[in-house]
Parts: sequence; C-alpha cells; structure tokens
Amino acid sequence: MAIAHMQGHLFQRARRHHSFMVGAVLTLLLAIAALLSLVWSPYPPSAIDIPNKLAPPSWVHWLGTDMLGRDLFSQLLVGAQNSIVVGVVAVGIGFIAGVLLGLLAAAQRAGGREWVDELVMRSADFTFAFPALLSAIMLTAIYGPGLVMSIVAIGIFNIPVFARIARGAAMAVWARDYVTAARAAGQGPLAITRDHVLPNIASPLIVQATISFATAILAEAALSYLGLGTQPPQPSWGRMLNEAQSLMFQAPLLAVWPGLAIMLSVLGLNLMGDGLRDLMDPQLARKR
Repeated sequence: MAIAHMQGHLFQRARRHHSFMVGAVLTLLLAIAALLSLVWSPYPPSAIDIPNKLAPPSWVHWLGTDMLGRDLFSQLLVGAQNSIVVGVVAVGIGFIAGVLLGLLAAAQRAGGREWVDELVMRSADFTFAFPALLSAIMLTAIYGPGLVMSIVAIGIFNIPVFARIARGAAMAVWARDYVTAARAAGQGPLAITRDHVLPNIASPLIVQATISFATAILAEAALSYLGLGTQPPQPSWGRMLNEAQSLMFQAPLLAVWPGLAIMLSVLGLNLMGDGLRDLMDPQLARKR
C-alpha cells in the first residue's frame, strides 16, 4: 500500500511538472517514429526518383524530396532508428562500465585502499582528454567510418561521466550510519554495495542516463555530418544536414526538417532529464 501511494504521488507530481510532460511527449514521439519506421514508411528511404527531385511538400511527399528525389519524411522516420540505437547502446556502454568503476572506487576508498580509487578516477580524467569526436576520428582512421565506430566512441566518452557520478554519490552513502551498522554486522563490500549503495544512487544515475542519451543523439548527428558516422544508403539526420548545405538557398527545407528533428529530440530528452531530477529530489518532493 505504501509503495502504491508513493507511485501515485509521484505520478501526480509528474503530471503537474510541465517541463517533464513536454519532454516526455517529445521523447515518446521520437520512440514512436523509430518503431513506426520498422514496419512502415511512405516510400523506401533510399528510393531514387530523379524526375521528382527537390519537390516541395505535398500530399504525395509530405515533407518534399531531396536532390535525388528521395522522400524526406521516410528518411526522417528511418533516421530516428539510428538515433535510438546509438543512444541506447552508447549510453548502455557508459552506464554499465562507468557505474561499475565508480562503485569499485567508492568501495575501495571506504575500505582504506585509496590507491584503487585514485587509479580509477585518474584513468577517468585521462579518458576525458579524448572527446567523442576525437575518438571517432581516431577509430575511423584505424577501422573505417561507420555506425559501430560512432557507438564505441560515444560509449567510451560516457564511461568517465557515469564513473564520477556513481563514485561521488556512493561515497556519500558509504558515510551513512546504516552502512556503518551493516559493516559492523559483518556485511562485505559487495553485499553493502548491492543492498545499500546501488539502490540509493539510482536516481542521479537515471537522470544522467537521460541527459547522456540526448548528448549521444547530438554526437551521432555531428559525426554523420562529418562523414564519420552512419554511411549511405542508411539514412541519418546528420548526413541529411550535410547533403543539404550545398542547397541552402535553393531548397532550405532540406536542412530545416533534419535540424528540427535533432533539436526536438535533444530538447525533449533534456527537459525530461531536468524533470526527473526535480521529481526524484526528496527535498522538492516534501515541498510539493
């Protein structure tokens, strides 16, 4: 009953949080577009129709066509798949590896082995010296461009982000009285991390995952724009922007649609992340 009451209270607060609701709606639209493209699109996204190139929006082509006559709406729908895949996999890599490293560092410091904590965190600082774009360029030079290299580069960049957050939040939990009592009762570091630390740091990790998802979408679009990400014939919002730049004055809508898709997706995820931060803050929960 208590859990159901808390869930109902959280749902009511979420409904009153306008930023969260707007972000949730925009994120839901992104997910719907990606799922819809798996089973349907008005045209094959790579189908070339030269006689109808640069056609304006109409009932036949809802958002018009590009310089090769490809349907823009179909490309946007299928391009949402790449954004979802990159976001989920890259953030998943950073989340799993980063949280494990952060929890390890906190547990070792709490156990008196500060050198392990220093080794982990200095390694995270070193990784920050190689942003996702620079890592992608390096991996592309070795293995060639592609979606996989983009995912790996963005995932590696996310690892120190989650490691820092997990370590900082875990250190605060390790200093709590109930953890001290658990240690006095004979619980080991692994059991304490599983039973006490991880459940109490879940909220900031979930919020960061949402924000990192938005960053991953933006990074994938930037890499595809530079030709390092998704390769033809697979549609990509970033590559659509790249192809549109030479026709900005002749057909400006070619850049408007993918740019709008990127902007709304990133905005929605950021708004939802900010809303989750407010909703999961116990001090704000008591005020409402």
